Amino acid sequence: MQFIMMDFENGFLCILHLMFGLDKYQYTADKTFTAYHFISNGPQGAIQKIAKFSLIGENLYNFGFGDLEPMTGDISDTVTSDNKDVDVVMGTVGSIIYDFTNLFPDAMISIQGTNKARTRLYQMNISKHWEGIEPVFEVYGLLEDESWEPLKKGINYLAFLGFRKD
Repeated sequence: MQFIMMDFENGFLCILHLMFGLDKYQYTADKTFTAYHFISNGPQGAIQKIAKFSLIGENLYNFGFGDLEPMTGDISDTVTSDNKDVDVVMGTVGSIIYDFTNLFPDAMISIQGTNKARTRLYQMNISKHWEGIEPVFEVYGLLEDESWEPLKKGINYLAFLGFRKD
């Protein structure tokens, strides 16, 4: 598998860090720019992470990430690494999504945790960085009745759908 190094010294990644103080790990992308790899560093050691965009409809991608399962190369998205770097990991994930949508500006990204706690973690991070997300992305939340609405504070959603604004 061929990987391409993403440039952290230029463009939006530098702006994200300057504006919001978001730290992130350096990552690589495969030649299709649908799989990204990075290493989480913390008390549990160096843990290989993977983030993938899987096409599930016309311009609709499911986004998944977690620990890299070394035997299969798949995502282990039920493991809790507890590497004490969740903010850096989430900053990295945000940068990956931004870079992916730069390359695929018509892509819609669907995100749902493997359980309620993970979905809540994603929602908390979206809310925490909403001022930087909202000017760039349209974001919708999935309600219990299976309808989508523009993201609102104070409502717990089952999943999220986002895409770049024009």
